[in-house]
Amino acid sequence: MTTLKVKTNLRCEACVQAIRPLFDGAPGVTRWDADLSSADKRLTVEGDGITVAKVDQLLHQKGYRVLGEVMSATAAAPATPEPKSSYYPLVLILFYLLGAAGLAEVALGGFDWMRAMRHFMAGFFLVFSFFKLLDVPSFAMSYSSYDIVARRWLGYGYLYPFLELGLGAAYLANAAPLATNFATIIIMGVSTVGVLQSVLARRKIQCACLGTVFNLPMSSVTLIEDGLMIVMAIAMLASIAGG
Repeated sequence: MTTLKVKTNLRCEACVQAIRPLFDGAPGVTRWDADLSSADKRLTVEGDGITVAKVDQLLHQKGYRVLGEVMSATAAAPATPEPKSSYYPLVLILFYLLGAAGLAEVALGGFDWMRAMRHFMAGFFLVFSFFKLLDVPSFAMSYSSYDIVARRWLGYGYLYPFLELGLGAAYLANAAPLATNFATIIIMGVSTVGVLQSVLARRKIQCACLGTVFNLPMSSVTLIEDGLMIVMAIAMLASIAGG
């Protein structure tokens, strides 16, 4: 029996889920494991007749590659530790958005809650779509690991950053407020279902709200973030109806 360890370009848990059927059903493969916490995203494959070429062929079916064979433990250099997961980038961005919305109100000569919320939501969607658009394929794969729509149709993961970009532009321009707020409630509501399922199941996966640039853990914080957008959109609809 052969045990082969290779470096790969796997990025997240969604990538592992994508290749799972291939390796589970591959002839000769008795056991395999992907270590995403390692710097080289190590894939270990055990079985009869296992070669680098065979592993690379399996990975290539899903768009991934073998980047090299891992040296033995005695010869290998110490691996660079993976950056720890942290909410710091998310918190920093939210404070920046709050500050920008507040300064905009100061510049406009008075404080209006609905206008401030609209500016905050515009900034939220524009900034979050920016990070997703840095690597749309990686975001789509990561998002499909927990979103109820992207799980069934990967194309939604590719479309989602552009939906956020459109919402951000619409809020900034105050264009079609009724349609914009209804769209926000629907889009964020669907997203919330997948987040809620993952949180209740205590799944340890990466949150894709800031794309794959930062290692943000999926938790109730993500749920609050989505819920906040829904509450704001409802409040703005109520303001429009009452005005």
